[in-house]
Amino acid sequence: MDEQIVNRLHEAVRRTAELTSGRVASGRGHDEADDSVGTIGTDDACGFDPFPLLRSLHRAGARAVVIGQVAGILHGSNELTGDLDLLWSGDPAQAGPLVAALSAVGGSLSDDDGAPIALEPGAFLCPKVQFSSPGASGDCCTPALPWGTLTVADYLDRALTATDRDGSEIHYLRREDLISMRRAVGRPKDLRRAAELEAL
Repeated sequence: MDEQIVNRLHEAVRRTAELTSGRVASGRGHDEADDSVGTIGTDDACGFDPFPLLRSLHRAGARAVVIGQVAGILHGSNELTGDLDLLWSGDPAQAGPLVAALSAVGGSLSDDDGAPIALEPGAFLCPKVQFSSPGASGDCCTPALPWGTLTVADYLDRALTATDRDGSEIHYLRREDLISMRRAVGRPKDLRRAAELEAL
């Protein structure tokens, strides 16, 4: 079962590479994505491959849970994406492993305005920080970020785990939690993807 789950993401990476081959850069990153099209329409989709970072998180012992459309793909969504969004507990003891994981793949951090932030444990104590790495960029969030009525700390506790071919573990949201998160955000792409997940 794990092989089937993770192969969905491997196939999505392959399809994304085909779709974006030869695409002219627009200058738009994942944080400037269209609310309907999503990040597949941004430059971050070019060369998108979350596996190096996901493997690095596993090796560093960083407990980060995949949310967003990568989690949707693991559940069987057919829509492609160009970013990797992560949720972690905010426990300061986990900040060091996150730094180690990103450092190992040549990653960097920035704030919501795109200003660079030093890649150090203290940076991860913000409710949200943006990260960039050669294969995947996105948001790294904690339960301290305003999530409306959602109790996302509970989502972390009941997250699922799938094992890749090399033994790396990928933690990701349960389908029902991902749907509730989609419906709470409520953008056109979120509502469309929530409906897709509900039909699976």
